[in-house]
Order: sequence, then C-alpha cells, then structure tokens
Amino acid sequence: MALVHYPVINKNGSVIASAVTNLDLHDIARASKTFSAKAFYVVTPLDDQRALASRILRYWVKGAGAAYNPKRCEALDLTVVKPSLDAVVEDIRHACNAEPCLVATCARNGYRNLTFEGFRERLLKGHPHLLLFGTAWGLSDELLTGSDFVLDPIAGYSGYNHLSVRSAAAIVLDRLMGNREPSDRYSRSC
Repeated sequence: MALVHYPVINKNGSVIASAVTNLDLHDIARASKTFSAKAFYVVTPLDDQRALASRILRYWVKGAGAAYNPKRCEALDLTVVKPSLDAVVEDIRHACNAEPCLVATCARNGYRNLTFEGFRERLLKGHPHLLLFGTAWGLSDELLTGSDFVLDPIAGYSGYNHLSVRSAAAIVLDRLMGNREPSDRYSRSC
C-alpha cells in the first residue's frame, strides 16, 4: 500500500503536494497490519514532510512510544517513507524480483476498470501489487491514467462521496482481504 502525497489534486483540481498527517500514518498502518499488507509506504517529495513522518515513526517504533504501545509499534513498523512513487516501485521490484502492478483508488467516476472481486482474484495469484491511495482531493489524473488499474470507487447511499483517506483505506482493505467465512455467531436461527 502507498499513501501518496504527490501528485495529488486540491479542491480546484490543481496538482499539489499535500501535508503528512499523524492520524493517517497511525490509522492506515494499523489497517495495513490488520489485513496483512507487506508494507505501508508514505510518499512525499517534500524534505520537511519526510522528516516529520520519520520523526513520528522513530518515536513509535524505536522511542518511548514503542514501550508505551507495542501494538502501535508493530503496525507502524510496516511504514516506509519514500520521496517518490518510482522509489516505492524500485523498492518492491528489489524485494519481490518482479514489477508491481499499480492499482489506484479514486472516489471520482470515469476511471472504473477493476472491481473488488477482480482485484481479490488477482491478489490470489501472488504477483506483487501496489495499492495507491491519494491524499487531499485524490490522486492526479496523470497518476490515475498511468496506473495499471483503477479500483471501483466506494459508493454510499447518498450523493456525498468524500471519505477521509484513512476511512477509505480501511474499507478497501476489508473488501479485499476481510474474513468472509461464516461465523457460528451469525448463522444461528432466531
């Protein structure tokens, strides 16, 4: 998984670099660990934002936070900060000896070309995939069109569709990797 801070768009559609947020790091790392992601990448070209993310991670993985909350340490230990998506792809290529398939997420319609079911089937084949989440108002059009696939948007029952990226990441991971085995607790007759 990768949380992309550039290239993303703002509310006016301009390409920007967005700021790293503490909540995104914590919550997406915890969701990544829960659903067995191999790594959680934070992508930002901004030196000060990479330094901020690294300082947060050091505190929770090697500093006082690690002793205070070992579960959070375990989740945040999956997090890798990189300056670009190319650097992430190279890291995966080196670790897996294969080119990862890029699967972008987007709340906007018009890019829909991979269903959750289709993505689950692809994951079962064992080839590395990199799931991209955008900050701000989402991934840039260039990044969306340059990805191998764009996952179907999460759709609710209202016309409103602007989830926080950490909520979207948790929903997407549950739909892709959640345990769908029936439980005795839910299969009993009333």
